[in-house]
Amino acid sequence: MAAKKTKQEVGQNGEDIAARYLEEKGFTILDRNYNFEYAELDIVAFKDQFIVFVEVKTRTSKSYGEPEDAIDEKKRKKLLHVAEAWIFERRMEGAPARFDVISVLYPETPKQEIRHYEEAFWYL
Repeated sequence: MAAKKTKQEVGQNGEDIAARYLEEKGFTILDRNYNFEYAELDIVAFKDQFIVFVEVKTRTSKSYGEPEDAIDEKKRKKLLHVAEAWIFERRMEGAPARFDVISVLYPETPKQEIRHYEEAFWYL
């Protein structure tokens, strides 16, 4: 019997699944796991003239609700702050940007459930 995956392993697997999914949909991955002041952008991608900041939420079950339910207003504010830093560091102020959310239900089976919420919220 395989050992149970840690929370970090589940999260990393979900991000890998999300990155492959985005590439299959024509996104170019620009960055992964960008950290700034104790916050992180899971994936930064580019498609259709937009910088797309992608928050990935992964769960192995729905015991605590849908994965995307974990993104509250406090989390959004953190994501906006770290996105501002990413844009500033790359001198891309004024570039059109948005936030997408990818929800991955990753049970201990080969079948994953992926939901992609485009334009979940906007970078202002």
